[in-house]
Parts: sequence; structure tokens; C-alpha cells
Amino acid sequence: CCPQNRELIKEGLKLGFYISFAGPITFKNSKEIKRVCANIDLNYMLVETDCPYITPHPFRGKRNESAYIIYTIEEIAKIREMSILEIEKITYNNAYRAFNLEVSNEKI
Repeated sequence: CCPQNRELIKEGLKLGFYISFAGPITFKNSKEIKRVCANIDLNYMLVETDCPYITPHPFRGKRNESAYIIYTIEEIAKIREMSILEIEKITYNNAYRAFNLEVSNEKI
């Protein structure tokens, strides 16, 4: 899950790490992480639920579930001024690369 520390993120990206966004990006007071999201190279972006913790708005304070990842994706799409489907495709394909998956040649 992406830390709210620009220098740490910058160093991680230099090393070729992927940056993953989770529920906190949906919080109203998460201005710094939203700025990071707006400027990060999309080729190094992932999304995660961090289940059972860090539940996104509107379920904040409750147990997190994988189904709630859509709220994180929606917020990223809004920040990046892109469609939800575009963010889904990008992060799906990034996960294939990050984890060196070769399950299928048909990525979305």
C-alpha cells in the first residue's frame, strides 16, 4: 500500500518498484496520496484492498473486502481523469508484469 512519503515513493520507483493504492486514497483528508496518484507513471501503478484493513470510503471503519476495490479504482479514475475501465486494464496488466504471470496471452 502506497506510503504517503514522496521521497520513499521516488526511491522505490527508481528501483523499479510498483506503487499500490488502497482504501486511504478514498479518504477526504488524503490529499498527499491523491497528489502522488495524479503524477505517478501509470506503468508502475497497482491497486489492492489490504483486506481486512484500510477499508475505503464509504465502508471506512468496517472490515475490508476484495469487492471494495472498485471504490479505490473509481477514485483513481477520478483523480487521473480516466475511465474506470482504463484504470482496471492498466492495473490488471501491471499486475501481470509485476508478478511475472503468464496465465493467459489475452490480457484485458
